[in-house]
Amino acid sequence: MSDFIDSYWSIFIAAITLIGIAWCVWLLSTQRKVTVEQNADGSVADTGHVWDGDLRELNNPLPRWWAWMFLLSCVFGLVYLLLYPGLGSYPGILGYTSDTAYTTSVVKANEELKPIYAKYMELDVQQVAADPKAREMGQRLYLNYCAQCHGSDAGGSKGFPNLTDNDWLYGGSPEMIKTAILQGRSGVMPAFSHLSKDNIVDLSAYVRGLSGLSVDHAKAERGSALFATNCSACHAVDGKGNTAIGAPNLTDKTWLYGSTEATVTESIAKGRNGQMPAHEAILTPEKVQLISAYVWSLTNIRVAQAK
Repeated sequence: MSDFIDSYWSIFIAAITLIGIAWCVWLLSTQRKVTVEQNADGSVADTGHVWDGDLRELNNPLPRWWAWMFLLSCVFGLVYLLLYPGLGSYPGILGYTSDTAYTTSVVKANEELKPIYAKYMELDVQQVAADPKAREMGQRLYLNYCAQCHGSDAGGSKGFPNLTDNDWLYGGSPEMIKTAILQGRSGVMPAFSHLSKDNIVDLSAYVRGLSGLSVDHAKAERGSALFATNCSACHAVDGKGNTAIGAPNLTDKTWLYGSTEATVTESIAKGRNGQMPAHEAILTPEKVQLISAYVWSLTNIRVAQAK
């Protein structure tokens, strides 16, 4: 009902619901009064519908047990609507809400799981990551809470960072990973709409050239001065970025939105606004510890094992 802010809709829906139940009861009562036609020999007359030669549809009255079940279902519906939400915005006598039920179940589950997670809270993230069982637990939690954006393999996608490449916008230490999970991240790059189209093309060429891509050198040379004026404050003079504010390193081969000229030009002209939600109100400290350990292990333990 939250989509219908006018009280009229609440009354309308409640009225339709009650009228529907009342109509069902009325329909049942009218059928109980119908006189069943009988043949001269006392047998029930049929409806005139015959199949397969001699299969007749009889006009028998509704079985009494069925009628009572029908009536009881209507009574059950009325009692349910009295106790629980269902009649428009009426909250029900019991005050039940799905949000409260969900929150209660989450709190109960967290309390039951706390002893299982407790031992990992006494260790630092690196120690937790070194435990294969803990990593498996962290992976399952990751799949529940993080895979929707970063992918089940943590490889990310356009606009969502790859967590396995050791390229971190804010740094890849356990503390920074925890901070990102708890508080979220807001990566905002302003739009440089004050630049002309030609300026943006030149600047795009210079930026792409920083990572070794093939570009028009004349455009890149003109873009160098534009970069120093417009971009170096965040990405640094050498283009290596700044983890303190989450400004990407433009000299490596990692591109969050893609490295084509069209994509880089779009980023400069229109800006970017990446948002990672905070999970502080969603995840317990124990879950954050395990997820942080798993994510940290992706670019540390796995890399070490590969070597």
